[in-house]
Amino acid sequence: MPRNTEEATQSVNNAAGFIQDNWADWLFLGLKILLIIVIAAALRSVVRKSLTKLIGRMNRGAEAVEGTALGGLLVNAERRRQRSEAIGSVLRSVASFLILGTAGLMVLGALDINLGPLLASAGVAGVAIGFGARNLVTDFLSGVFMILEDQYGVGDKIDAGVASGEVVEVGLRVTKLRGDNGEIWYVRNGEIKRIGNLSQGWSTAAVAVQVKPSESMGRIREAIQAVAESMAKETPWDERLWGPVEVLGLDEVLLASMTVKVSAKTMPGQQFSVERELRWRIKEAFDDAGIGIVGGLPAADEEEAVDPSAAVAAPSALANPASPQSMATTPIPPPIGPGMPRITK
Repeated sequence: MPRNTEEATQSVNNAAGFIQDNWADWLFLGLKILLIIVIAAALRSVVRKSLTKLIGRMNRGAEAVEGTALGGLLVNAERRRQRSEAIGSVLRSVASFLILGTAGLMVLGALDINLGPLLASAGVAGVAIGFGARNLVTDFLSGVFMILEDQYGVGDKIDAGVASGEVVEVGLRVTKLRGDNGEIWYVRNGEIKRIGNLSQGWSTAAVAVQVKPSESMGRIREAIQAVAESMAKETPWDERLWGPVEVLGLDEVLLASMTVKVSAKTMPGQQFSVERELRWRIKEAFDDAGIGIVGGLPAADEEEAVDPSAAVAAPSALANPASPQSMATTPIPPPIGPGMPRITK
């Protein structure tokens, strides 16, 4: 028993001496780890709040012009909101990953843990996940760049190759489109190889009018110019028209008709409504001016055109008595005299 007591006393003394010799180091290490965690948490909170305020400012700027002429031309509030929220979500996630990941590595380094095998294992796992989920990674990266570059947004009418329609929702992995017949298309961002945005910049309204070749070009131009002037002064066409309605001239001249081309620069996505209104007004103006449109009813005093070739017979070889065809059809003369042989069938 005395020996055991001495051994226990010696162990306690050694432990007390070890703690006395190293408590300062342990305290310093603990404070260092605590300081790393506190700084990382504070930095993450500040960055996330800053990004949230920035996104909120962008949304308030979009709402301020919503409903105005500028808002209709340049900004779509829902599009700006979704784009800003998607960008904010990506930035917040990236910031959190970088800050917390760096803090974790600093804590492990402070504990004198060898980070080489850990980083190597993480690299191998990252490569394996990258190969296994390469389509998901491709969709995500494509969505991030599409949003950052503002290739399209909510309300835009786009042609994505695999589908076309109006953009309903833009996500980091999937873009939702509504087709012309009302169907919803879910298109993976990684499958979109090219995008045709029909709602950016400006659009062109093109109208082709077929009239009779006998009509006066001066009257046609005057009627269309009168339609253009009246349309440019009325609401809402005064905002949808971004330029004057121009008569480009004759696009095609045929025997029975000629085509007059009319064009106008319009607000993005409003070219179809402008085309329909132009056709309506041009038809009414032509009816008032008595200008005939191909395919319409002929006027009361207008005689139907007679084909000049209808009274001309086709040339025939039988018209020439000396031709082989005429000789072949000449009847055989009857035999002369009572003793001549008679040819019968």
